[in-house]
Amino acid sequence: MKILVAGGTGYLGKHVLTECAHRGHWVRALARNRQKLDEKKNETNEIIVGEITQPDSLRGCCDGMDVVFSSVGITKQSGKLTFRDVDFQGNVNLLKEAKQAGVKMFVYVSVFNACNLLHLDIVKAHEDFVLELRASGLEYRVIRPTGYFSDMEEFLKMAKKGRVFLFGSGHNKINPIHGADLAKFCLDTLHNEAKEVDIGGPDILSFREIAALAFQATSRKVKIFSVPQLLTSLLVKLVRLFHRHNGELLAFITTMSTTQVVAQNQTGTHHLKDHYNDLCRGDDS
Repeated sequence: MKILVAGGTGYLGKHVLTECAHRGHWVRALARNRQKLDEKKNETNEIIVGEITQPDSLRGCCDGMDVVFSSVGITKQSGKLTFRDVDFQGNVNLLKEAKQAGVKMFVYVSVFNACNLLHLDIVKAHEDFVLELRASGLEYRVIRPTGYFSDMEEFLKMAKKGRVFLFGSGHNKINPIHGADLAKFCLDTLHNEAKEVDIGGPDILSFREIAALAFQATSRKVKIFSVPQLLTSLLVKLVRLFHRHNGELLAFITTMSTTQVVAQNQTGTHHLKDHYNDLCRGDDS
């Protein structure tokens, strides 16, 4: 098939490009900066430059494509752009191009347990786009992963500094998924009937267990500190007061860190313990 990958410079997008190439698909990558995809130039047939928040720059990007895949989203503040600008409106702009070009299917990556998190700006933006996608008339797939291995690397960074801070008790669990495993799953959904699906990795771990794995990989003494939920809530309110975007991002992180984030649908061959060990060996080499 011919697939447009939007968000190819991100953690998941890079893995999707690799998996598409492995399966022999013809791939067009959409990026704001061509240089950021230099390492993937052998895995793409075409790279086009466009800004998802600027509709004019997307003209023709979906022409000739069978499938559009989007994991486009914003985390760090980029100028004055908001979750609404990028996660919602940016993907709406891309969806309009896909419809006009006669694309057969649109695959979108949203957030696990989204129906219970609509009070968070980042989740609301994702799921408002899902509503647009459902109403588009296109065949679609919505993937809702629990969390990425790249997110779990924050624990390793803290462990290397000697202390890991957890929001709440840390006894709640998550089964994060490696980008390579998630990329395979996303492409597999092209041939499955389920339109919307939650997905997680093979290992279910508490956040305390994840912190312990990080210390084990770094060969450091385990030092875990819990931030009480009351203090966490006050911190979120304070950050929101001075910077709405960062406050909403912190609210999302603390919410996911203090609730159960376990998908019953599990896949993958990558394990977080091995991932941490590989990263630490890379630091030593």
